[in-house]
Amino acid sequence: MTIKNYINGELRDALSNKIINVVNPSIGKVYGTLPDSDSQDVMLAIEAAIEALPAWKILSFEQRFDLLLKLANGIESRMNEFVEAESMDNGKPEWLAAQSDIPRAISNLKFFASAQMNFPSESHHTPNQGLNYTLRQPIGVVGCISPWNLPLYLFTWKIAPALAAGNTVVAKPSEITPYTAYLLSTVCIEIGFPKGVLNIVHGLGAKVGQAIVEDKRVKAIAFTGGTVTGRAINIECAKQFKKVSLELGGKNPNIIFDDCDFEDMMATTVRSSFTNQGQICLCGSRIFIQKTIYTQFKEEFITRINQLTIGDPKTNVNIGAVVSEDHMHKILGYIELAKEEGGTILTGGKRYIPEGECRDGFFIEPTVIEGLGHLCRLNQEEIFGPVVTLIPFDTEENAIEMANSTPYGLACTIWTENVKKAHRVAQSIDSGIVWVNTWMVRDLRTPFGGMKESGIGREGGFEAMRFFTETKNVFIKY
Repeated sequence: MTIKNYINGELRDALSNKIINVVNPSIGKVYGTLPDSDSQDVMLAIEAAIEALPAWKILSFEQRFDLLLKLANGIESRMNEFVEAESMDNGKPEWLAAQSDIPRAISNLKFFASAQMNFPSESHHTPNQGLNYTLRQPIGVVGCISPWNLPLYLFTWKIAPALAAGNTVVAKPSEITPYTAYLLSTVCIEIGFPKGVLNIVHGLGAKVGQAIVEDKRVKAIAFTGGTVTGRAINIECAKQFKKVSLELGGKNPNIIFDDCDFEDMMATTVRSSFTNQGQICLCGSRIFIQKTIYTQFKEEFITRINQLTIGDPKTNVNIGAVVSEDHMHKILGYIELAKEEGGTILTGGKRYIPEGECRDGFFIEPTVIEGLGHLCRLNQEEIFGPVVTLIPFDTEENAIEMANSTPYGLACTIWTENVKKAHRVAQSIDSGIVWVNTWMVRDLRTPFGGMKESGIGREGGFEAMRFFTETKNVFIKY
């Protein structure tokens, strides 16, 4: 498989002709190459986006709606191909890509195609003087940089509102999982998507990502990824007074009170801990359990974890491969750290080696650890893998204090049948998203994002449309 850049409506190699190998993590072998692009390729993409901007931003809502809908339908018509590519690229089970990743990518495009038609304008009457009205106009060329954990899902989550708002885009998918973004390029060509409106440049973040961020002709950056990289992007954007939206790391608490619906909680907590091998920024990696049900929870949780199947993502397994060999070793390093910090491995804790073709793949057993304090490194740093810790608590106040103790503030899950308690705790938790008695239910109209080191700004719904537009007030005197 030879993946190419998509610039000005054409598939291209990097100008340097350099390439990077791409690995299938479930078998641990190279399956293809992508362009090792650099600032020269980014410059071509930006120039194409600048040239395409005047025509794109003046299209009617209906015209943009039709084009984005064609893009969504183009993915849908090749569903199986996209599902297989996402699983091969990322290591996740095919059923998960078919159930979640690719349908959500389609929904992102359809939702924002519609959202731009319903994006409200505002007017304010100034008594005896005149009328104010507010315009929200495209920013211009914007940069969208997406991660490897939900490759097409989060790629479209960024480009869809940017395009819908009338901007042209230079986008960089992760170099670890480039396949479905490349397939999207081929869909653009198939449906005749306007040249230069969407440009996809593959390569390393230190070359491609940095070039996009540093170019002053790119007027806004939307980034999802690690906090360290996000901090560097934020510093560069601040120098240029460039708009920036950052969706970064998380160390999410799952708070379980003794008055919860135990069966519902247990089934959902297994999912919220290990879906996508724990490689979702919204996974609950710190599980706080009220002491009165701690032993009951631990025994049942371990029983269910030990029933999870691991292996070839083409089969009906629960757990696939983590995304890369480097990431596998990082996760295993954190498990060793847990032992050094005094933790007890209740289950898992090792690399898993399946039989057959996947024996060289990057698999890790789902791992549960107890006996660690809430301020230790393992409970403060993002692992981003199939690893959770169990921490008992006495009181509501105790749970809130520990839940808020990390530098992150992305998501939280609360389990209780007491509605007053649910509201109290939800208001007290430092998280941009709080789920009560559920997990990962997403309404695309609602704001998405985190507090503290989990990011800046909000995505989703009209929040995303506002980010990708400039606000202008016009006053007309009577």
